[in-house]
Amino acid sequence: MAWVTKSSSESYENLKEPERVYTPAEKLANWWHYYKWAVLIVLIVLGITGWIAYSVLSQKTPDYQVAWVASYDLPTETVTALQDRLEGYAIDRNRDGETYVQVNRYVIDFDEAETSESADPSMAAYSRIAGMTRLSADLSEGMSYIFIIEDPENFLRATECLQYLDGTTPAEGAKDWQNMVYRWTDCPVLTGFDLGQYENTLTGEPEESAQLFEGVYVARRGAWTEEQQEENTHYDGMWELLTKEVQPMGESDR
Repeated sequence: MAWVTKSSSESYENLKEPERVYTPAEKLANWWHYYKWAVLIVLIVLGITGWIAYSVLSQKTPDYQVAWVASYDLPTETVTALQDRLEGYAIDRNRDGETYVQVNRYVIDFDEAETSESADPSMAAYSRIAGMTRLSADLSEGMSYIFIIEDPENFLRATECLQYLDGTTPAEGAKDWQNMVYRWTDCPVLTGFDLGQYENTLTGEPEESAQLFEGVYVARRGAWTEEQQEENTHYDGMWELLTKEVQPMGESDR
């Protein structure tokens, strides 16, 4: 039998498979396969960060803040109209090029009897607690210095934050709320506001926004600290203009 042998000098390099050259598309597909989730996470984080930054940067800084405290909320159209009218009596305090008055709304029913007779007492109680919590935060942070109040007697009992109409600070536990408020309807400037209309969500019919203010009062926040006193002075001009030629409540109204 004959044996065939290879020479020891024979090269075996030609037996190896040639190295594959990947196309750019194949390289990109391979990279995406391994890193797609990392890329998606980064994009989500960037998106959230961008949204937060936009919200902060685009948010207006109010020159003045006015609080609405009542058992019912104001329609969006009415809030916008009210802010527009109030801005006519304000100045650009923060010098950002525009005058902006922010209306903070707190829906609180101080009448415990009505709350207990509600169709859903638990929801009514929750709503009241939520409103009081937000109002407390407002008072703690020193946000609102003018108040539009539906129930000034119970508001004063709950907060003790109002000042007398002559600018003096009440003693602790003072209950003579009648000396701390003006009725909205007794203020010619306020009753002269054109607040437009809003759509009644129950009937779908247009209603006059002015009707929502017929039973409310206006008041100012008291000042017990130097910081509060300084902030209060910035509201002096607006308050005096809004209550110009006001008709004081008669004895029968007190």
